[in-house]
Amino acid sequence: MVTSARPTTLNDLPDVILSNIIAAVSDARSRNVAALVCRKWLVLERSTRTSLTLRGNRNDLFMLPTCFRSVTHLDLSLLSPWGHPLLSPRAAADNDGADDSTLIAHLLRHAFPSVSSLTVYARDPHVLQLLPIQWPQLKHIKLVRWHQRPQLASGDEFNLLFQGCSQLASLDLSTFYCWTEDLPPALESNPVVATNMTVLNLLNASFSEGFKTDEIRVITKCCPYLKDFKVVCMFDPRYIGFVGDEALVCIAKNCPKLSVLHLADTSVLSNCRSESDLDEEGFSIDDGKISVSTLIEVFSGLPLLEELVLDVSNNVRDSGPALEVLNKKCPKLKLLKLGQFHGISMPVESKLDGVALCQGLQSLSIRNVGDLDDMGLIAIGRGCTILAKFEIRNCKKITMRGMRTLASLLQKSLVDVSISCCKNLGASSSLKALEPIQERIERLHIDCVWDSVEEIENLDGCVEYGFDLNKANGGEASSHPAGFGDASGYVDDDLMFNRNKRCKYSYDLNSVYVEENGHGNGYGERTWDRLQYLSLWIGVGELLTPLAAAGLQHCPNLEEIKIKVEGDCRLWSKPSERAFALSTLIRFPKLVKMHLDCGDIIGYAHTAPSGQMDLSLWERFYLFGIGHLNLRELDYWPPQDRDVNQRSLSLPAAGLLQECLTLRKLFIHGTAHEHFMMFLLRIPTLRDVQLREDYYPAPENDMSTEMRAGSLSRFEAALNRRQICD
Repeated sequence: MVTSARPTTLNDLPDVILSNIIAAVSDARSRNVAALVCRKWLVLERSTRTSLTLRGNRNDLFMLPTCFRSVTHLDLSLLSPWGHPLLSPRAAADNDGADDSTLIAHLLRHAFPSVSSLTVYARDPHVLQLLPIQWPQLKHIKLVRWHQRPQLASGDEFNLLFQGCSQLASLDLSTFYCWTEDLPPALESNPVVATNMTVLNLLNASFSEGFKTDEIRVITKCCPYLKDFKVVCMFDPRYIGFVGDEALVCIAKNCPKLSVLHLADTSVLSNCRSESDLDEEGFSIDDGKISVSTLIEVFSGLPLLEELVLDVSNNVRDSGPALEVLNKKCPKLKLLKLGQFHGISMPVESKLDGVALCQGLQSLSIRNVGDLDDMGLIAIGRGCTILAKFEIRNCKKITMRGMRTLASLLQKSLVDVSISCCKNLGASSSLKALEPIQERIERLHIDCVWDSVEEIENLDGCVEYGFDLNKANGGEASSHPAGFGDASGYVDDDLMFNRNKRCKYSYDLNSVYVEENGHGNGYGERTWDRLQYLSLWIGVGELLTPLAAAGLQHCPNLEEIKIKVEGDCRLWSKPSERAFALSTLIRFPKLVKMHLDCGDIIGYAHTAPSGQMDLSLWERFYLFGIGHLNLRELDYWPPQDRDVNQRSLSLPAAGLLQECLTLRKLFIHGTAHEHFMMFLLRIPTLRDVQLREDYYPAPENDMSTEMRAGSLSRFEAALNRRQICD
């Protein structure tokens, strides 16, 4: 009798190969599924898990996992109750008066002995004193704190940290509320730690004025081997100690090994769209104290740069020559972000200049460039031929034609685009401009400014650029490999960019690329096949309904969407319609993750004046219909009343959220009453819920049911008692 051989399965692979396969899986949920296959896979998954974000309540120590012995990166910043001290006398008071801080620290070390990278919410200095010393091999620490800084002398907190972490090489304070004067004295007092430091992230939105020149000088002098330096600065020359030529030269001289340098103004990190200090063309009232000669000196002194961000608040004029030097002196540069830099691309006829000569760039972001027009933008597309990511913000002279030509030139590489605050690029015109790459683009941000389709199609039918857009990226237009000129930046005579010469080719927006893509005849057939992430900005009171008509009808692979609503609803009596129209997103079949950010909506948290709606009614307006979507993850920022510093979930919002029957994770970035939270228990698949007050300043009052640790613990206990079908 002949028996058939048993079929070979994945489990028959050698352990070494199978271990490498499981180690390559990054998604936590997929790894958890793999661990349920059999005991062998469980052991391999646990032995290859190197990163873990710990959830749960600090009082449930019996649930602390002890099987993740290989974890090197441990995130403790999301323990519940969120924002409450992990190790402190205050935490002991919440635990029947027993001071178990040292015990918790030892238990964490025993459960995770291999940790070299730690993220922790450090609301109390006891965390910095007791926790990091448990892992002598600790190399990287990220501190998180949105609550107020404790009343300590400058530098005391960081002294506690540095004294217990002599091998610390990386420090991330991007979400840690502190003072700018806290860090420099601590670095001076701990020269061994400062000398070992190679990564320092100080891009913190809580710094109202940013770091001054003297503080930057001390930091860079104490940390001469920095390779990655990100810092928020005050570039405004009206302030004492502003950052200008002196600070930039100091950075280049003290830290010549820098490969990543991010310098951003405090106003940039606030994400505020108002540009009240700019004129109609995008220029600030005052010029910054940054000269072209200084920029050339800085770029010459940092030959290892791979990422450069100079996002300032005041004009840096005629910066083109400095950017040409940047291309020559920093050949490894891959990412560049410029804010308030002017003259970055001013081509004369067909010769490239400025940033267009940085041919190695893969990511480019430009903001508030007052003199950048379509010709300059096209030159960037001709020169930076391998751009994969492009962001443009508040460039008032850019039109759909220039943006469309850029997309045509980069249609083989561009997959990530962000267009915001450009007055000539609303939603329809932005999407129309991106038609050449609509089959390739994976991530997209646009402003929901509903410009009419008729306005676009009634544009002048002749193109002022001397080449056919239909052949812009092909070899038919030029004999050169790139299709546009040689390495010196010149193009053939028949492709000369003559501003005064009109091209004979028609500019029918509905027919361009019909032959190549087959999606050109109108809006009804436009498909964004690879789009996975969509980000939208929309003003308060506006509706989401026109999104499909603007061009985003078919996104078969869209998985994640972020919607940011901004504005003062106190200026509105009521919206024009009953609902914001979230239900229209049901046209995206794979949409499972949403960020709905209403945190910048300002209104009345309590009784509104006659004729006005309070925030609870506005929440109902924005959340109505969300239950129709098959979401698995939702991050929600409730609107706020700044007068009382309240950002709280309302009763209508809780009632509408309970209709999301497929949710597994729900994170509310604000506060909520306990009885409102209990509504969420009606969601049958809900597994992970948390209130996070991750905004400045986070409320300190713990006495209401919105904030009390006991209330949150009772809700989590009720959530964990439920039976989940899967």
